[in-house]
Amino acid sequence: MSGQFESTVEIDRPVGEVFAYLADGRNDPQFSPRVQEISKTPDGPTGVGTVFRSTVKDAGMKTGREFRITGFEPQRLIRWSEQSKNLVTAEGGYDFEALPGDRTRVRIFNTLEGHGLGKLLVGLALGAARKDAPDFGRRIKAAVEAS
Repeated sequence: MSGQFESTVEIDRPVGEVFAYLADGRNDPQFSPRVQEISKTPDGPTGVGTVFRSTVKDAGMKTGREFRITGFEPQRLIRWSEQSKNLVTAEGGYDFEALPGDRTRVRIFNTLEGHGLGKLLVGLALGAARKDAPDFGRRIKAAVEAS
């Protein structure tokens, strides 16, 4: 079983700044409280093939996550795919749209998929993610605008 959640947010910053901030996944802890730590490989600019490894805490449990950047078009889109072997994995991205007045619209989305016992848990994870999606968008907005 799998399912998607998404959120759209408008940020009071130019698209280039918003893209650069979100392209550096090491900023994720600033807007995602579940991310405990994160690293990037290789050093240098983010692009297709860049891997972000993180420790996240969900429902009181810590797990390791590994995401590979699979799509990268500056100021347009970022796509990722989870490489780790967890019970529930994610694939998703950001879509960017420049708006008048140096503002940016960002669509955030993820598809969650359950594996093994995770097929029983993915519905709960999706419910929680969908409920949090608007707040997640607002946290991204606040983090980018404060940077």
